[in-house]
Amino acid sequence: MPTKSIDHAFTAKGLTGAATDPTYAGALSFMRRKYTKNLKGADAVVWGIPFDAAVSNRPGARFGPQAIRRASAIMDNDPQYPFARDLFAEMAVIDYGDCLLDYGNHQKTPATIEREAAKILKSGAFLVSLGGDHYVTWPLLKAHAARHGKLALVQFDAHQDTWYDDGKRIDHGSFVGRAVRDGVIDPAHSIQVGIRTHAPEDCGIAMLYGEQVEEMRAAEIVEAIKARVGSMACYITFDIDCLDPAYAPGTGTPVAGGPSSAKMLSVLRQLGDLDIRGADIVEVAPAYDHADITAIAGAAVAQHYLGLLAEKRARSR
Repeated sequence: MPTKSIDHAFTAKGLTGAATDPTYAGALSFMRRKYTKNLKGADAVVWGIPFDAAVSNRPGARFGPQAIRRASAIMDNDPQYPFARDLFAEMAVIDYGDCLLDYGNHQKTPATIEREAAKILKSGAFLVSLGGDHYVTWPLLKAHAARHGKLALVQFDAHQDTWYDDGKRIDHGSFVGRAVRDGVIDPAHSIQVGIRTHAPEDCGIAMLYGEQVEEMRAAEIVEAIKARVGSMACYITFDIDCLDPAYAPGTGTPVAGGPSSAKMLSVLRQLGDLDIRGADIVEVAPAYDHADITAIAGAAVAQHYLGLLAEKRARSR
């Protein structure tokens, strides 16, 4: 096999092109992308944020980035479904590794995440973040809004995350309300999909409850999202507990009655017309997973973000 190599994450000579690692071996970067802190030439950056000190139920999402990377190994080499193309043929994507956080000083966590995200965004690259619990979306939103202005939020989740917040809490269940109050997101153009809990306030954000999502076709969900967001720049956050526990058991706060991974991936696949400025996948907690079901779904979500970006770049050429 003279033309093949292994450990593409370290041996890659460039930032484009598929790897040839066996699916069962090799360095486990996201989809075998080159591990580097050098942002030069990168069109997109995949970045892990291993933080789960803000959870209200089961911990473990700090291991989410590792699990998602491991699950993504099966997605390289062949043309990536459902995009029928090598996403990396002409799009330079790097794995930036993980955010370094002080586990003994959580009050420094939000500023650390925001500062590092801002550095990545300053390079002009599209940022795909791998959580971590859902609190990490708060500093990510701040960093993206600082660069792109107020954003529409497209949130796939079983929870509204609009619970009480005094502005200082490190809490994965209150960041959305804070983002509305601080003017980081525009509730009139934001939407939550898959909600299966009730919070005291909706903050003016549109909601599609789990039972509605169950009755709707994927195309109908897409139309509801597009109608709400319109032409506004948006950020997509996908809490893996949006999916029913049958499809995502490995998460901290699972809620029955959710949609399938197939349905939500179909929705993501059809969001290419949105002006997406950043995205994340959060709350994958592999300690509660079975056969990597949840990690595979999380990796597929992140892969879909990159697929939409690749198609957008192809249309603009």
